[in-house]
Amino acid sequence: MKKTARPHKKIAADTPTPKTEYSFFEDVYAVVRLIPKGRVSSYGAIAAYLGTKLSARMVGWAMNAAHQVNPPVPAQRVVNRNGVLTGKHHFHTPTAMQELLEKDGVEIKNDTVVDFTNRFWNPATELGL
Repeated sequence: MKKTARPHKKIAADTPTPKTEYSFFEDVYAVVRLIPKGRVSSYGAIAAYLGTKLSARMVGWAMNAAHQVNPPVPAQRVVNRNGVLTGKHHFHTPTAMQELLEKDGVEIKNDTVVDFTNRFWNPATELGL
């Protein structure tokens, strides 16, 4: 016996649908919004806190997409594991990330956070894991 497909119920384009899927980017944004001024975190530390320690690159993608998100996400506060401003090319100018960090009170030298160890904000430690 051949099964026939049921017709799908049509939904108007402007009908809101409930948000049911998990949004890794939104979780990343929520953590990054908690990084205090004057402190920085790393892609890997955020990924580990979210339970996906092998997804540091995805945290980077989230930071790249964060520039138009509301409420704002302080993406400049996320650097690589050595304190290097590896995401600087994804800001509106090549020096914008450094300028925003300096405005936050973070000293930068040669595209690297000065005193990175003391400035590092580990969400697993700070928020408890």
